[in-house]
Amino acid sequence: MSVNDEPTTYTVPVPAGKDGTRLDRLLAEALDDLSRTRLKALIEDGRVRRSGDDDPVDDPSCKVREGQSFVVEVPPAIAATPEPQPMDLNVVYEDENVIVIDKLAGLVVHPAPGSPDGTLVNALLAHCAGGLSGIGGVERPGIVHRLDKGTSGLMVVAKNDIAHRHLSEQFHDRTVERAYKALVWGVPSPGAGEIKGNIGRSPSNRKKMAVVKRGGKTALTRYKVLEKFGDVASLVECRLATGRTHQIRVHMAEIGHGVIGDPLYGRGSKSRLGSLSDEQRHAVESLNHQALHAYIIGFTPIPGADTLRYESAIHSDINCLLEFFAN
Repeated sequence: MSVNDEPTTYTVPVPAGKDGTRLDRLLAEALDDLSRTRLKALIEDGRVRRSGDDDPVDDPSCKVREGQSFVVEVPPAIAATPEPQPMDLNVVYEDENVIVIDKLAGLVVHPAPGSPDGTLVNALLAHCAGGLSGIGGVERPGIVHRLDKGTSGLMVVAKNDIAHRHLSEQFHDRTVERAYKALVWGVPSPGAGEIKGNIGRSPSNRKKMAVVKRGGKTALTRYKVLEKFGDVASLVECRLATGRTHQIRVHMAEIGHGVIGDPLYGRGSKSRLGSLSDEQRHAVESLNHQALHAYIIGFTPIPGADTLRYESAIHSDINCLLEFFAN
């Protein structure tokens, strides 16, 4: 990892003759030490903004205008090759093609600035030593989807190129079965339905996602109330028709039923705590992550293989919270 923890900042003006050029193309032409793919990722991560504007530009295809200039913030690089680090993993299934993990809340999936090691990738490199073939020419686990640090539950990871391509296609085509259980504030009405709303970077906080009126990416979450705890809270099943960053957390907060324990989107949590018993309030405050668990995953590991489907029980910390609400 870079010794310097500060991001590198570039300012890129739009020169004459470039009016109407895509933003990612303009930046790639100006910053030849960064690939267009890397720049596209920086844009989508909210690290590019117009000079004089605090709000990020999160659409790589937006057309620039002559006279504008853009500020690009590049975070410090992390080690190109994560180091294997033995860690305890709950392996649900493993063969020569895939491995299914029941991830604990608090475990980061992939090395990134702020979490350079101690991640699921580091653990998988140690666990699968000698069992990974070249994915993209590198011996590494194929991460085809992610769970947020604070979300627990099932993840599938590819161990070779064939599985990686096949799983990626299924996620792209939305044929992977995925279901989550979330403990949310209040009781959604109706008890089952769909939440629609494009999700993009929050205009007020680039670390957050939000349902946006313009831009963003189409997002659809289907939900069903499984259990009610008076009118204070409920256990909800969520199924993703799309896979956007923080999708369930954003969509549930958007309809006024944020996930309990969510540090970013738990709307109204302070006011709701006042309606709880001392035991319930202590249990909520003791949970240091969102009460969200990926409990079903179903997929085919390679072309022509049978479908694999796994379920995971809610982990003990969320289950304890459920018991306090039930009493």
